[in-house]
Amino acid sequence: MLEVQGLVAGYGLTTVLDGVAMQVGAGEIVAVLGSNGAGKTTLNMVLSGLVKPRAGRVTFEDAEITGRSPAEIMSRGLIQVPEGRRIFPNLSVRENLELGSYRRAKVNRARNLEKVFATFPRLKERVTQAAGTLSGGEQQMLAIGRGMMAEPRLLILDEPSLGLSPLLVEEMFALIRRLHGEGLAIMLVEQNVAQSLEIAHRAYVLEHGNFVLSGSAARVREDPELKRAYLGL
Repeated sequence: MLEVQGLVAGYGLTTVLDGVAMQVGAGEIVAVLGSNGAGKTTLNMVLSGLVKPRAGRVTFEDAEITGRSPAEIMSRGLIQVPEGRRIFPNLSVRENLELGSYRRAKVNRARNLEKVFATFPRLKERVTQAAGTLSGGEQQMLAIGRGMMAEPRLLILDEPSLGLSPLLVEEMFALIRRLHGEGLAIMLVEQNVAQSLEIAHRAYVLEHGNFVLSGSAARVREDPELKRAYLGL
């Protein structure tokens, strides 16, 4: 579904990504792992069209999207749930969800809203509540639900477990499994290494703008160099 070749990107005189290459196949969960400053957010921003690459090529479902606008990329079904949730705190739960279908799948808004409520019953209970008054876990549900409203072909989840309690982290990874079980391809960008590798098919480890290790999740999990140098295990 997604193929990245020789991607170079950065800000001003600073190069953050230097020759990154990766793939996400249909029906896969692919984990992109790395510490703060490794380049994960820049990669997500390039894929979403928010940062223009200096070199390289990005292809999504056989169409080149390198340097395309965020609106065009989203319209093709590559949907990102950003780090930090980025909900609209003064709008209601329903209003936040409806904004998810503003540029894509508007005709199916009512049906998709019911699907989101079936996935997140707590959001249905709080449908008229201001989003900023939700708990952290509920806000993360809302952010993912908003992404689902756009009928994603590939869903990029950027640090979905960030700031959640251990119990909510377990719930979040269970949810990701469930979404994948419904046929959704997922690119999971995380610092939570252990649980990400439990649910992913393949994984890439990003360090200083390059992938230093990639392969099946099982291989990455057992790699001694990964444990020593990159994960501190």
